[in-house]
Order: sequence, then C-alpha cells, then structure tokens
Amino acid sequence: MFEPAYLKTVKEEKIQSKIDQAREILKECIICPRNCRVNRIEGEKGFCQVGARAVVSSANPHFGEESPLVGSGGSGTIFMTSCNLQCLFCQNYEISHLMEGQEMDTATLGGLMVGLQRLGCHNINFVTPSHVVPQILDAVKWAAESGLRVPLVYNSGGYDSVETLRLLDGVIDIYMPDLKFMDSQISQELMNAADYPDVARAAIIEMHRQVGDLQINEKGIATRGLLVRHLVMPDDMAGTREAMRFLAKEVSTNTYVNIMNQYRPCGRAYEHSKLDRSVSRVEYTRAIEAAREEGIERLDDRVSLRLRFF
Repeated sequence: MFEPAYLKTVKEEKIQSKIDQAREILKECIICPRNCRVNRIEGEKGFCQVGARAVVSSANPHFGEESPLVGSGGSGTIFMTSCNLQCLFCQNYEISHLMEGQEMDTATLGGLMVGLQRLGCHNINFVTPSHVVPQILDAVKWAAESGLRVPLVYNSGGYDSVETLRLLDGVIDIYMPDLKFMDSQISQELMNAADYPDVARAAIIEMHRQVGDLQINEKGIATRGLLVRHLVMPDDMAGTREAMRFLAKEVSTNTYVNIMNQYRPCGRAYEHSKLDRSVSRVEYTRAIEAAREEGIERLDDRVSLRLRFF
C-alpha cells in the first residue's frame, strides 16, 4: 500500500529538524534564489513581499491539472499568494503581483490540506510554494498528525534553491516544476531573473534525484516522481528544443512532460512586443516534434487532444 514520503519523516521525528532549519533561514532569507537576506521572522519583506506567515489565495479541488493528478476527485490545489518570479505575462497576475490572499497560521494551512483530502482529492498541490517552504513544512507536520495521507505536489516555477529543495527530501512526493526559458537574456527581460536557466536546471536535477521518474498506480493516479511543465511561447522564446534536450540528456528520457499551448497575453504582456499574441498551431506542432526528436516521448495524454483540436 502506498504511503506518502512525509509520513515516514514525521514518524521518525525528522521533520522538526527540517522545520527548524528552514525557519532559521527566514531570519536572513535565502529560501529562494532571490537571496533577499531580510528577516522575515521579524516581519521584514523582500522580493516576494511575504513575511513570517504564508498567504493563501484559494484552496479547492482542481480538475484542470494533468491527468495523473486529477483522477476522479481532482487535485487539491492550494494557491500560495505571491511568487518569486512574477513573470510579466502571468496568468495568475492578481495572485502573484497584486497579492490577493489571506495570511494563515500553521493550523489553518494544515487544516486546508486535511479538508481537501476529505473532499476526495488525490493529492495536495502547493502552487507557487518556493517562497514559503518553511511555512509549508510546519503545516505538513500538523496535517500529518491530523490524518493527512495523500501525496504532496510541489508545483513551482522552477526557480528553486537546491539547498531548500534538500530540506524537502523525504517530504514531497511529486515535483511539478515549470521549465520556462533556456535563454538568460529572455529570462531577465520577462522575469528579472537572468540566472533562471541555470537555477532551473539544477533544481530539476535535484528534484529527480529525490523522487525519480513519475510513478502512476493502477488507477492512473500519480503517487511519486517528477512531472515537468513547459509552456510554448511565441517565436520559440521558451527554447523548447533546448529544454527537451536538457531533460533527455541530463534528467531522464522517461521524464513525464506536459508541453502546453495555452499562452495568451495576460498581466503586463503587452509591454513586450513579442508577447502580444497567442501561440500558433504551427508553433505548437513544431514544439511537440522537437520534444520527440530530442528523445522525450512520455507526454501528457492531453497533448494529442490539443494537436487534434488546436
């Protein structure tokens, strides 16, 4: 019978050490690669504008995620307010930029997890969690001691510190990072993060080291492993072929990848001349071809549907 990784870590009383280490980092915050070095415990705020407590925008069963996460009961998504990337074109602009959400203490956040499990969700899916890892660790301990038993999904933009990810080893069951851009100049223009390509590569390699390739049970539900999202961008700004080559050569040819076609101008996208249109059918088809040519064949099953109806 499947048992989430965090249950063993809690039972062996190893999670408190992780919580203590993570909260210590908040005193001079380097939780994410922004390395703001502010004292969030004392209420100081850096790039993410979040202090000692996590801020949550919403929590609900989500049926728009990848098939292995959704099943019949949905993915229990908890949207964390703010983001350590804040892309110009963010489709969740109100959450990531405008900070819509509510501060929550440990018990309240943990209670959301248990509540989503009661609703029948197959997992707890933390969306944009990179800046609130200490708060999540604390809440996971509370939730596990209160009956949580479903897998945990770490759904990030890929801009994650390897050192912070190591604190999540033995806690997170499924890593679901974006692999957004492979060019540092584009990353700087659109996310103010020239180091994104190098950071994301290192983060994804560490995630795969911890959990391996995506494992799916007899009911079609993911239980453990790595799932990578890649959003196709106009004029191949995302560098799809290079991204797929990296995954095939440095991670695994068995990497489960969702190549997405839903880019549309949102947020401040119109400030950039190349972002003012959606992706064409030709561009998306070429992206799929590039993935397969580079050795990535394990694509989310909705890719074929997109090609058919796009």
